[in-house]
Amino acid sequence: MTISLTRRLLLAAAPLLLAVSTPAAAQEWPFTSGDFWDVGMIDVKDGGDFQYAQHLATKWKDSQEFAKSKGWIKDYMILYNYNPREGEPDIYLISVMDRLPTGPDSDARAKQFEAWSKASAKMLSEESGNRAQYRTLMGSMLLQQAKIK
Repeated sequence: MTISLTRRLLLAAAPLLLAVSTPAAAQEWPFTSGDFWDVGMIDVKDGGDFQYAQHLATKWKDSQEFAKSKGWIKDYMILYNYNPREGEPDIYLISVMDRLPTGPDSDARAKQFEAWSKASAKMLSEESGNRAQYRTLMGSMLLQQAKIK
């Protein structure tokens, strides 16, 4: 039994036809961009737990609530690392926002924050430095959520 030339051409072209007929949706990126998560990584020094917890429950919370009231952030949270390995932070401080501010927006926000907190940039920097007695800022990450379509 011989296969006709037409059938041989159709069989040879079948994989190409399947590739061309793949729906466009299957070729699109499967994620959409979501919120940004600003993550501060904190190492709390021995004996500094209570003092730092007090700071987080008062000044840090108040500043986060101010930022939330201005629409700068959508949410915030504190995550404890219960089993930190060597070199890992004890605490993650997270602020969630739907977009990043531009340079001029950042400057305007800083001025509004200074007015609200009744503290200059110098004073705020010194306060942060004073917390070095009981905590170390190990670094930060800026993450973006990937939502599955």
